[in-house]
Amino acid sequence: MPRQQVEQPVLIEVEIGTSEQAPPVKRPVDKTFRRYVQDQPMLLPPDLRDWVAVDHPARWVDDLVEHGLDLSGVYADYTEARGGPPFDPRLMLKVLIYGYSHGVTSSRALERRCRDDVAFRFLTGDTCPDFVAIARFRTRHGAALKELFTQSLALCARAGLVSLGRVALDGTKVRADASRHRAMSYDRMVSSEGRLAAEVAGLLADAERVDAAEDAAYGAASRGDELPAELARRESRLAVIRAAKSALEAEHAAAAAEQARAKAAGRGADEEQAAAAGEAAAAGAVVPPKAQRSFTDPDARIMKTSEGSFQYCYNGQAVVDEAHQVVLAGQLRQSGSDAPALPDLLARLHAFLAAAGLRGCPDRLLADAGYFSAANVAATTAAGIDPLIATGRLRHGEVPPVAPPGPLPDGLTPKQQMAHKLRTEDGRTAYARRKAIVEPVFGQIQVAQNGDRLRLRGAVKADFEWFFHLACHNLRKLRSSGWTPTQPATA
Repeated sequence: MPRQQVEQPVLIEVEIGTSEQAPPVKRPVDKTFRRYVQDQPMLLPPDLRDWVAVDHPARWVDDLVEHGLDLSGVYADYTEARGGPPFDPRLMLKVLIYGYSHGVTSSRALERRCRDDVAFRFLTGDTCPDFVAIARFRTRHGAALKELFTQSLALCARAGLVSLGRVALDGTKVRADASRHRAMSYDRMVSSEGRLAAEVAGLLADAERVDAAEDAAYGAASRGDELPAELARRESRLAVIRAAKSALEAEHAAAAAEQARAKAAGRGADEEQAAAAGEAAAAGAVVPPKAQRSFTDPDARIMKTSEGSFQYCYNGQAVVDEAHQVVLAGQLRQSGSDAPALPDLLARLHAFLAAAGLRGCPDRLLADAGYFSAANVAATTAAGIDPLIATGRLRHGEVPPVAPPGPLPDGLTPKQQMAHKLRTEDGRTAYARRKAIVEPVFGQIQVAQNGDRLRLRGAVKADFEWFFHLACHNLRKLRSSGWTPTQPATA
């Protein structure tokens, strides 16, 4: 069959728009297009609410800040009448909540979005706070941003998203705002301190010789006390290294003293004897040569991340409710180990639930083997929660418990008892839910909120930012449920 001939439209030059400088473009003559004139002035002032759809997330954040949150703690911080008027805290909170919820955490990136992104321009009322104002607001009101976590938990409870049935606990390594290249090990600090001290002494000697020569040439009354730039750099570097070296020595001395006091108390020593043992241990404490300290964020610690590399991190903890993956409690630790975090997390859990207006406690706590210890099992039970904590591998010589449904023998250790509990049908079924409850939360925070790395430095500020990430996660769950800030509480 002969191939059908497709008739092509005839193209002619047609003037588009009213600008005389615009070159003519070719368009099909048999097609009508919508009017498109970029230089058409607006005859009426635009309404910012026309820029975003009715169901846009920015509208929900706007209603949340205006009607759903208590901002009295933020406003109470503004007591100084002098100075220029700052940006309204409502504006800044909308920018931070919407930005963090969508993975924009850099203050410079937030400033660019306030200029270029329609949703941000709607939230700011078509104004643009600069990145310095955003960063200062985030740092100044860190405690208020952390308190938003409690408000987010209370709102989730009002929306019926908290069941307090099974909860899961886990930790994740959160990258600190510090590079491994801006750190130094203790043995390098010792060697660098001596080398830099010798270089500084040599430069000072050279400066004295130059001063003496200039005094002889120009007279002693002329100025010549400015430090050479090279000397200033070395002196500042030496001061930083000495401060980090002293901090490492004090940290290991305190750890050795605490360990010695605990051992002495365990042997029945009184307080005076335990204190003396601690002082002796602190005096003889030796810093390991490979112990490192970051110059950028001294509070961060080297930890192994999920991809297997070692980075300066904090250990972010979260207790998550099973019903809707709402975070009930959290913590940011400077230690990579998880087990010591459990007792404090239990206390925080009860405190956060009480502050959010929730009565009672979860029925069961699920945690992996990193949290197991006999003391943690006892602490969880004493808190009124049924623990289900993985035990990991049994040590050499430990007898495995009798497989269910056989009777549990007498004299088993807490680890053997927990291992038997995990082997029951109820234990296996319940523990299988741990990953599905808590691990998606960390994935959502890391991917959706870009929360795998913190922007603020120092343990206190990093803790504020971690809880703000947890609050934004709860608020995203709240919006996904269909709850609105003007919606009445559920019965």
